[in-house]
Amino acid sequence: MADLTEVIRERRSIRKYEEKDVSPDVLNEILEAVKWAPSWANTQCWEVIVIKDKSVKEKLQETIAPKNPATKAIVAAPVLLALCGKLKASGYYDGKVTTKFGDWFMFDLGLATQNICLAAHHAGIATVIVGLFDHDRAKQVLQIPDGYELVTLIPLGYPAKSPSAPKRREVNEFTHFEKF
Repeated sequence: MADLTEVIRERRSIRKYEEKDVSPDVLNEILEAVKWAPSWANTQCWEVIVIKDKSVKEKLQETIAPKNPATKAIVAAPVLLALCGKLKASGYYDGKVTTKFGDWFMFDLGLATQNICLAAHHAGIATVIVGLFDHDRAKQVLQIPDGYELVTLIPLGYPAKSPSAPKRREVNEFTHFEKF
């Protein structure tokens, strides 16, 4: 089993995939990682749509912003996940928002997304997080009901190639002690 730090360091955004299916067992392992993501007061406000149908992926591809480098990945990947968040659940108590930042569904979906990407990488599956698209059009394609928002699309597949790591800031460049 790979060391967690190694999995975190080696995970990359991959946009080109081999023509090889992701097995149901591996897909279930990745979805299991969503189950265990932390969330506000354990609201688990996420919903995941698994898309394998090429025609649906092509309709979603039409919603991708021009020049988005992930445009081809939407269709090329054997599996596409659509992460949706239930509104007015995370960050709410007794039907009222409780923090300065309002609805925390984006935060909780970020945690679930990170779990997906790390679990996928650990299983040898590549991902890229796609957020630059027409969310409302894509929501219609996927027939997402009112009260939920589509947040991200995540293509899953075996990587055709793995790039080297981009330059990262050193820990001491972003770490502050006691005050900013």
